[in-house]
Amino acid sequence: MADQPRRPRTLADARTEAEAAFKKVTTKPVEAPPKKAAVPGVREQVTLRIDQDVLEHFQSEGPGWQDRINAVLRKAAGL
Repeated sequence: MADQPRRPRTLADARTEAEAAFKKVTTKPVEAPPKKAAVPGVREQVTLRIDQDVLEHFQSEGPGWQDRINAVLRKAAGL
């Protein structure tokens, strides 16, 4: 049999092959980030914007106002 002439490659064929080869080499499986375990009693520093009158209410009772806010938030969250 005589060799048949090759079909000329088009730009679309080359691009498709290149994209498939690139994707095969660069695609990595998606992994979920490791979940942090909540450790009881460990606190995390955050910035929280609350109304001035609410802040004054908790601070008016003296030291420990941050603990009181935390207790109210835990109760509201059902924890």
